[in-house]
Amino acid sequence: MSQSHILVIDDDPAVRQILAETLTGEGHQVTVMSSGLEGVEAVKDQPVHVVLTDLQMPGIDGLETIDRISKIDSKIIAIVMTGYGTVDYAVRAMKAGAFDFITKPFEPDTVAVVVRKALDVYKLKQENHLLRKAVRDQYRLEHLVGTSAPMRMVLDFVEKVADSDSTVLIEGESGTGKELIARMLHFNSMRRERPLVPVNCGAIPETLLESELFGHEKGAFTGAAHTRLGRFELAHGGTIFLDEVGEMSLPLQVKLLRVLQERCFERVGGTRTINVDVRIIAATNQDLAQAVQERRFRQDLYYRLHVIPIHIPPLRERRSDIPLLVNHFIAQFNQLRRTEILGMEPDALARMMEEEWPGNIRELENMIERLCVLKKRGMITMGDLPERPVKMNAGKGVESPEQFIRFSEDGINLTKELEHYENRLIGEALRKANGITSRAAQLLQVNRTTLVEKLKRKGFDPKTHGYSIQN
Repeated sequence: MSQSHILVIDDDPAVRQILAETLTGEGHQVTVMSSGLEGVEAVKDQPVHVVLTDLQMPGIDGLETIDRISKIDSKIIAIVMTGYGTVDYAVRAMKAGAFDFITKPFEPDTVAVVVRKALDVYKLKQENHLLRKAVRDQYRLEHLVGTSAPMRMVLDFVEKVADSDSTVLIEGESGTGKELIARMLHFNSMRRERPLVPVNCGAIPETLLESELFGHEKGAFTGAAHTRLGRFELAHGGTIFLDEVGEMSLPLQVKLLRVLQERCFERVGGTRTINVDVRIIAATNQDLAQAVQERRFRQDLYYRLHVIPIHIPPLRERRSDIPLLVNHFIAQFNQLRRTEILGMEPDALARMMEEEWPGNIRELENMIERLCVLKKRGMITMGDLPERPVKMNAGKGVESPEQFIRFSEDGINLTKELEHYENRLIGEALRKANGITSRAAQLLQVNRTTLVEKLKRKGFDPKTHGYSIQN
């Protein structure tokens, strides 16, 4: 911030002179006005950071002056000045938005300290404003990378429904960019100035998820030492993003259904009904319609969430977007990792377009980061790409026997070998599922509880394998 500009409004010439001398001596630019109307006009003509105004003045009083100034520029910090007999009036002013008040007569040093604190708050407001603007710019619809027909359809649909308050269900495989779409929906909506609160329903233990969503009262359970606001309360006026909503337990689905229907709930351990104004965006990598048939997901909740469905196509169905994404991630990691990658040679790019990318955009992004870090500068060539993994048999999804069986003269221990191969399959499934056990269970065609029990029995340590396991 350049030199701070302080506006002093007081009908007493002596007060104006003292404040002008004090604040100028502190290095501030100072403008003095004798009435609230003059002060309001001054704010229209030039940028002001802090306003010191008397409360009782002819014409419009200090409260009205603060109100009019805040409508011109809400970032301006207001400090009110008042005599001892009108402190209650000053408190009213603070409730109306004033930062602080100073009683007359005052010490010049006291004024200087209060103004410095006010300027610190102004800087924070300015930084917050710039940060919000940067975030909004980042999630402008035209920044969605992709010109393929499937992605243009998604973009057009997002543009149509962003300003609606209707519930949205985003469906797609892991790594396709569901959270990015959710953020675009929020930051292009009327709620963009209010919070976007994400909740990963698959990463929070079931026993804690209810408290995370709805909050809890002090003493509601062991360890609840204080009352805590839930994510729905924190999202009031804005948007809540329920990622991996298909992982939610049936009892909790009932409570979520009530919020969707009535926009109200009670905290855990509480009896007071809390009303909230939120837009709900949910996302899942599961087939919720099938989950309804299997009685793993409530049908009434599914219909409540499925008001506006958005399907994000996997990367293998939008291969023409891969060159754009590659260039986008190269530019991104050149900046983040301070590399100097010029691009990718045509044969290497053709190879990238041939891959299946089961991890979708997230897998592609990780690959480009790895290539940038290892290459550091120049063009990425075919020789820089990792060797293709051994292909799986299309029918059964397992390696052919000759690729992994090694008989010694004494033979093999069948039990140990089967255990070893099972461990390899589980590890590979978790890697492809980015540590999400429900997705890994789908890949292995077993129930999630079966997989979790196997992991516990085997003492499987995810850190040893380079990723964390999520529910």
